[in-house]
Amino acid sequence: MIRRLLPYYKPYKGLLLLDLFFALLLAGFDLFYPVITGHIIDDYVPGGNLRMILFWLAVLIPLYLGKAVSKYVVNYYGHMLGVRIQADMRQKVFRKLQDLPFSYFDNNKTGVIMSRIVHDLQELSELCHHGPEEVFLTAVTLGGAFFILARANLALTCIIFACIPVIALVAIKKKKAMNTAFAKARKEIANVNADLESSISGIRVSRAFTSEEHEAQRFYESNDRFREAEEDSYRAMGGYYSLTHFTTDILYWVGLGSTALFALYGRITIGELTTYLLYINLFVGAIRRLSDFAEMYERGMTGFARYLEIMDAEKEKEHPGAVPMPAARGAVRLEDVSFTYEDGEAVLSHISLDIRPGQKVAVVGPSGSGKTTMCHLLPRFYDVTQGCILIDGVDITTVTLESLRQNIGIVQQDVYLFNGTFRENIAYGDFSATDEEIEEAARRANIHDYIVSQPQGYDTQVGERGVKLSGGQKQRISIARVFLKNPPILILDEATSALDNVTELLIQQALDQLCTGRTTLVVAHRLSTVKGADKIVVLTGRGIEEEGTHQELLDRDGIYAGLYRSQFLVDRA
Repeated sequence: MIRRLLPYYKPYKGLLLLDLFFALLLAGFDLFYPVITGHIIDDYVPGGNLRMILFWLAVLIPLYLGKAVSKYVVNYYGHMLGVRIQADMRQKVFRKLQDLPFSYFDNNKTGVIMSRIVHDLQELSELCHHGPEEVFLTAVTLGGAFFILARANLALTCIIFACIPVIALVAIKKKKAMNTAFAKARKEIANVNADLESSISGIRVSRAFTSEEHEAQRFYESNDRFREAEEDSYRAMGGYYSLTHFTTDILYWVGLGSTALFALYGRITIGELTTYLLYINLFVGAIRRLSDFAEMYERGMTGFARYLEIMDAEKEKEHPGAVPMPAARGAVRLEDVSFTYEDGEAVLSHISLDIRPGQKVAVVGPSGSGKTTMCHLLPRFYDVTQGCILIDGVDITTVTLESLRQNIGIVQQDVYLFNGTFRENIAYGDFSATDEEIEEAARRANIHDYIVSQPQGYDTQVGERGVKLSGGQKQRISIARVFLKNPPILILDEATSALDNVTELLIQQALDQLCTGRTTLVVAHRLSTVKGADKIVVLTGRGIEEEGTHQELLDRDGIYAGLYRSQFLVDRA
């Protein structure tokens, strides 16, 4: 994974080199101090050389100031490096999410995806900053110390440095257990986020059904699983730290004992003994920095692995030779179309249907017969598992997804509004539209008068998911979007089924105007809304059972006639 992480540093090579340069200066300051201390003890104090003592004391002050400046640069610009890499990754993963098929979102919770983008990348940001810096500092510190000490006494230096590979092996062994524990904790916090996002989004439902205790219990259970995973990770981390600190204490013990013996037998001077002890303290600090880095590495790389799971997910499939689709006339044909979801659930079987340009075709039938799925196949939210769909005689898999969807407008029962203004939400139909075009689309959707009555007019916030609006108002905004988009093909998926009769009438007027001159596929539950369709298709689990106009189907006295009579009796009651 390291090879995949390195390219993210490329745009910020200057910042990385700046960070490493000042990290080098920090290591140099740390290596310089014990040498000066040894000279003062061995040479200047016994020789009564006050001038040199004062000289080096004076030199140390600007060195300490330089060390402080270096520390500031490493901390500030190093973190800036990490934050910028994190921002780049977040942009890349968000863009990747836009290219993933609907099946990915069917199989992954929103809260889990959010956790990967926010929490995991925050951990990775710290690694991107501290990783190169800590490894570089430790390498320079240990390498420089070995070079300096070996000149004083090679044998003693080798004795002390022999402990370092042992410490490294212990750290590597314990690191594996820590990696497993951190991976489990990341998975559980993602589930906590998913449950939290679900509970907050559905808080009106839980209040309406007085199910607050049920939601609280669900959250407690996921939170307990996360707590247990965190405890396991901290248990592994505690074992890692206790063992590495013990081994570094042994290093200090070996260093203290060996330098004392070498000094006792006259192999090194008292100044050199002090220098060795100061360097051993430096080693211990460097090794403990590496211990901290190991924890950070496991957290960061665990997050990076979860990030890569999204980046490596397969995009929506587009034909290698796909070409842009021109403005469609609107002839739609389904040829022997079947569809099965990834879990093996077969929804559509051998469906064939012809829709002429400008024709309005309604699809009715019982729940679960595949009406909405058929609507999702046309813009290729899902791909057919058998057969093909043609627009103007062209297989839709041979044209680019973007151009295909530009030719199709969709109005659904469940309208999604983004957390923004009326203007921004309507502009989703065409971001290049002028204010005048946006307002004209709102007029045609019968929502303009309501918008201008609001305190900030078109710049009024609609609230998260349009929470401040009624169902009819949200529906009219979605219709305004499609007026603005002005596509030749229109899909109305249960667009009025959740509305009261008065609101439905107002919206139906807007929809009738929207359908004029467009090829329209209507999925409807209320059969009274599709009586004027050019053709009505009755879809069941067995496929298309009936096809004809409203009157033809009534005269046939089949499935449609039965559905219509039962709804008529309910409506009259």
